[in-house]
Amino acid sequence: MGVVSSLPHIDLSADPWIRAAQGARLLKADGTAAPTIFEEMTAAANRTGALNLGQGFPDTDGPEDMIRFAAETMLQTPSPGSASPHQYAPGSGHAVLRTAICEHQRRFYGVELDPDTQVVVTTGATEAIAATLLALCTPGSNVVVLEPFYDSYGAIASLAGAQLHPVPLLAPDFQPDPEALRAAVDRDTAVIIVNDPHNPTGTRFSDATRQLIVDLARDNDAVILADEVYEHLVFSGRHRPIACLPGAAERTITASSAGKTFSLTGWKVGWATGPAELITAVRSVKQFLTYSSGPVYQSAVARGLGYPDEFFSSRAADLGRRSELLSEGLQATGARVFRPQGGYFVVADLAPLGIADATAAARLLPEAVGVVGIPVGVFCVPEHERSYSSLLRFAHCKRDDVISAAAERLAEGLPRVADALSGAPAGDGAGGAA
Repeated sequence: MGVVSSLPHIDLSADPWIRAAQGARLLKADGTAAPTIFEEMTAAANRTGALNLGQGFPDTDGPEDMIRFAAETMLQTPSPGSASPHQYAPGSGHAVLRTAICEHQRRFYGVELDPDTQVVVTTGATEAIAATLLALCTPGSNVVVLEPFYDSYGAIASLAGAQLHPVPLLAPDFQPDPEALRAAVDRDTAVIIVNDPHNPTGTRFSDATRQLIVDLARDNDAVILADEVYEHLVFSGRHRPIACLPGAAERTITASSAGKTFSLTGWKVGWATGPAELITAVRSVKQFLTYSSGPVYQSAVARGLGYPDEFFSSRAADLGRRSELLSEGLQATGARVFRPQGGYFVVADLAPLGIADATAAARLLPEAVGVVGIPVGVFCVPEHERSYSSLLRFAHCKRDDVISAAAERLAEGLPRVADALSGAPAGDGAGGAA
């Protein structure tokens, strides 16, 4: 009999890869591995020509200045004694980027960091998250997540042998119930993961919620892993890191990334910051994952982090405008829309259209409507999926013409999808895919 976690679908005595697949819900009932929902939906978009509002990548590239700087750096001939841009970067990242990260944290948040001991550059924020969980979790420890959650959290926590304690975030405000939070955190809790602004809901957690998380972490000697990749993509006001709250700095590792901030997701340049002893732990694991990557991109990201405040605020404002454009389009279909406060995504409830199964709808949409979305339930543990069964996530980090076209296709096509799922005859007319 296997050792079963508090979540029945995860067998903690299984082989490590199986635990990781179970944690990310990539293992079928027959034990075979399944592709991620992102792979499945992107393949459907490619096959049908549907507009891909599923995966969170922009369809326009980041600043030309950064791209040109990276290209010029790549072609430079290094002077004698200097490092080539084509060879390994230091394990902690190039000093120019670590210094730029520290300056960025000071400028935006008033946080003082030592670039030599309190920063490590990673291959995207995903590696920062993985290295943190692998460094701090032991078999039988707990990882508290706010659900729905990025699938990497479940995969790596399970790989480390930790038990996942999900705390649901329910519509309409997607704030955790304080009592549920208190029940989830205990003396076995190693890490509390806080993704703020939150993917996929777009919510920003209240000050009361964030302070409660800090207090619970302190009382139970847990570490807070703050996934703040959307820090510069908030639509009203300004982001304040959870590490800035009273009692948080000494126990918080903050992960962020250039990918979301600069619309350069393929560069995979991320970082973790925090107390020296925690960053030492993260770096000690990280060096055996990738060691280092992207030396050319690191110098370009350092350049971007020094851009004036207006660069960051204007990008956030433009993304907020596009979120409204998509939200209005989705609302016009009859769906209930939860307007995001930040990030890349809008969540729509299809229940008012008579669609109770968003996963089934998502699989019909590419062919029948010509649009791709991601069901929110896949970001939840199976035991909680029903609470999110009619919710679908759409990415608004797309061009205006793509968003408008998708909204038109959804307004025309969602009633047909509802009919198909109810067993009624589908309406006349072709789907919106080219």
